[in-house]
Amino acid sequence: MSIVRKEGKDTIIFATKEDHATPSKVTLPAPEPSPGLILPNGEINWNCPCLGGMATGPCGVEFREAFSCFHYSTADPKGSDCYEAFKTMQGCMSNYPALYANKGTDMDDLDNESGELENKSEDRRDLKEDEVPEVRNESSQSVTSSKKEVEPAKAQ
Repeated sequence: MSIVRKEGKDTIIFATKEDHATPSKVTLPAPEPSPGLILPNGEINWNCPCLGGMATGPCGVEFREAFSCFHYSTADPKGSDCYEAFKTMQGCMSNYPALYANKGTDMDDLDNESGELENKSEDRRDLKEDEVPEVRNESSQSVTSSKKEVEPAKAQ
């Protein structure tokens, strides 16, 4: 049999081979399911990790108002009566771009993309009327043609 000894607040149990040979008789209670975003009573669980901390940031009040409006909305389509609440939330979030910027999108990347678009449109303006812009074929070879070369090819 096992030996039990108390030392202050601790209880030390020395188990024998016989103690380990018999199956355990301990039964654990079934785990309670986590409540998720909506609590059983229908309220919003503001502590849900699925909200990603949005309810507690600098725009937490605005987020909670907009989200509550949408959740409790009876309009058709749902949430169409919450435009002002979401507009207020978006205005607040625009004051904190470092915190509420799109994840995975670098602000420098957005600047570069807009610059590339401007350059492409300028390149098209520089083309002469009879030129077709350079394109790449499947083997990544540069192909440039004029309208005079392309028109007969289309006819065939």
